[in-house]
Amino acid sequence: MQSLLSQLRAGNWRALLASFLYFDTGFTVWLLYGPLAPYMIHSLHLSPMQQGYLVAIPVLSAAILRIGFGNLYQAADGRRLALLGVALSAIPPLVLSLYPGLLGYDSLIILGILLGVGGASFAVALPMAGSNYPPKIQGTVLGIAAAGNIGAVLDGFLFPPLAGHFGWTNATAAVLPLLALAALTLWFWGKDCSVKTGKVAPAAWSWALTLLGLAFLAVATPRGWLGLHGKAALLMLPIYGLFLALVFLPRRYFLVLRERDTWALILVYAITFGGFVGMSAFVSLLLVSLYHLPKVDAGMLMGLFAFTGAILRPFGGIVADRISGARALQYFLAAICIIDANFALWTPTLGVSIFFLLLLYAAFGLGNGATFQLVPLRWPEKTGLMTGIIGAAGGVGGFYLPVVLGIAKEQTGNYHGGFGVFAGLSASALLMVVLLRKQWLSWSQAHSTPGHANPQAKLQVSAAVD
Repeated sequence: MQSLLSQLRAGNWRALLASFLYFDTGFTVWLLYGPLAPYMIHSLHLSPMQQGYLVAIPVLSAAILRIGFGNLYQAADGRRLALLGVALSAIPPLVLSLYPGLLGYDSLIILGILLGVGGASFAVALPMAGSNYPPKIQGTVLGIAAAGNIGAVLDGFLFPPLAGHFGWTNATAAVLPLLALAALTLWFWGKDCSVKTGKVAPAAWSWALTLLGLAFLAVATPRGWLGLHGKAALLMLPIYGLFLALVFLPRRYFLVLRERDTWALILVYAITFGGFVGMSAFVSLLLVSLYHLPKVDAGMLMGLFAFTGAILRPFGGIVADRISGARALQYFLAAICIIDANFALWTPTLGVSIFFLLLLYAAFGLGNGATFQLVPLRWPEKTGLMTGIIGAAGGVGGFYLPVVLGIAKEQTGNYHGGFGVFAGLSASALLMVVLLRKQWLSWSQAHSTPGHANPQAKLQVSAAVD
């Protein structure tokens, strides 16, 4: 059995490290609002629905921007895109720390859109890392790169204590040195070996227009400017955003949206990654609301949960490499469904809730790794695009989770109905994987063996080694 170190030597480990740090710091910026939310809402006096919306905006932003970023990755060098992402991700903490007097609810929403650029790093970091390695270890490599989810751990452990001492706006500046480190690593070690098939200028313009349009939609929707008000308006925002992103997507890419496998993996990733990022954005508020925990303690627990999910993501990829993601996902989705159902039926004690949440995050992390073991095997020539599309689904799921939980709390006084919705969605995803398992095994097992590596991937690996 090949050891992990020998697997890493099969490609460019420096490029893998650069991709990891880019995703790690992007993830830290992305979920900045989550552990700071209890401090933010104290000064803004927001309703539960508004609270859920504010922490969900960066999640949705990353989801929508990933589609365009994935399209842009098909045309432009991934290293340059990563450096652009780092630069844009630095704007919110700079504004929050230098100009706190300018902040209001609308301005925080717009800054939340820019925070989403950090989460959109997913569409570049993963395919760029994978382009430096052979197909037979994609699950392991992408699992390691995507363990940048561990950036959420820094959010939980770092920012609440700093916010308590220096104020929450000043605390955000702590992420700037991390972004600088990621930029330096990308500058010297970043490398993209993927084959490019698109045109840079149209892809760049479409992404920029999507970013501006999304900022407008995020502010206009809760104000009712688009004709809907209240809960209906908030629930429709992802639809508006997805339509905006797809308008600018090249028509030739719409073919993948006609494939059953695309929609199956979209649903699966909306549950696994959407659950991880949505709970990470909301769990501090959940713990403060249900158990009246101190804000710092809630942030520390958020960090512990995120660490559990992030550290297990590579193992999800490793397990999928051994038994196939098609088999592994059955177990991970079943666990998510059962735990969500428990929260839907009763409110456990604090100790039991912490235990259940640890198990839930473990299933999220393992499921994330198993899902993206399948993507480069199913679409070897469109990995960047599919990473963006399927990753967007994860962000949309992450947006709906805090919004639906906030609506459930505001309407019923508890979170049971929200958890019930996600238990039902998890059961649907599980059923779909069971029905498609035999078909998925036929291509995932074939392409993950050395004798079936596709020519394009072999060319990429050769370039990486050279």
